Amino acid sequence: MIPAPQQSQAGIAPNGTPSLKPPWYSSGRIRYFLGRFSIHFFLSVFGLLFALPLYWLIISSLKEQGDIFKVPPTLYPPNPRWMNFPDVLEVIPFFTYLRNTIVYVIFATLGALLSNTVIAYAFARLRWPGRDYVFILVLATMMLPFQVRMIPMYILFFKLHWLNTLLPLVVPGFFGNAFYIFLLRQFYRTIPLDLSDAARIDGANELQIFWNVVLPLMKPAIVTLLLFEIIFTWNDFIGPLIYTRDVAKYTLSIGLRMFFTLYGARWDLLMACSTMFTIPMVILFFLGQRRFIEGIALTGIKG
Repeated sequence: MIPAPQQSQAGIAPNGTPSLKPPWYSSGRIRYFLGRFSIHFFLSVFGLLFALPLYWLIISSLKEQGDIFKVPPTLYPPNPRWMNFPDVLEVIPFFTYLRNTIVYVIFATLGALLSNTVIAYAFARLRWPGRDYVFILVLATMMLPFQVRMIPMYILFFKLHWLNTLLPLVVPGFFGNAFYIFLLRQFYRTIPLDLSDAARIDGANELQIFWNVVLPLMKPAIVTLLLFEIIFTWNDFIGPLIYTRDVAKYTLSIGLRMFFTLYGARWDLLMACSTMFTIPMVILFFLGQRRFIEGIALTGIKG
């Protein structure tokens, strides 16, 4: 009698052949599962901790004035007071501030997109005398804080009669930003030069190469730039505070501070106003987070 062949510890596949895949109860797979579970558990815990202030802001905006500081605190409003949001709209000209902020965000973001993509392309893909030295000089401007440039820029805009308008906030964006130039330049250098050379052989000029070949591959970096610029301009406080004087030209950041000064004791309305100010940026980040993470991860792969 011929003895039956011994089965391997890896098991038998459905077609009767020995399987090399280890069973689910093997020590290696258990260690892998525990490791992945531990990572996801700790990341989830830390994620919830970081989201706790936002959650507390939202539920506080739906509470009565006396329920916000109740001890012990309630983790959800028993009777949500949705009227806090319409009450805020009656106290301050919210939609006027929102309109000014949207105009500021749109034009500043457009200027940052148009200028920085072109400037970074010149630093990354074109060869011209002194290119690297000029790039170092551009990076050196990042060490100058806004407080150093504030007074000269204010005098300049005063002589141009641009004060009490949005021009001092929007126009500088059309002249480039050192951080955005560095970010885009590093991403440009990850794109193979062979693509540009092939386009030149086909008769394309430099502008056509930039627009039709290179720029479509820059979507993650461009989304990263847009998110940075939109969030910065949406939250910008010092710029509108210096250059605008008329209340009708204030942005949301100034309006929120003015609301706190006038109605700081109304914590329910203050939380509702802060929620309306914060939620749009949270939604925007979640919509663009995949491209944002991809742009940050790919930047700097090639020096």
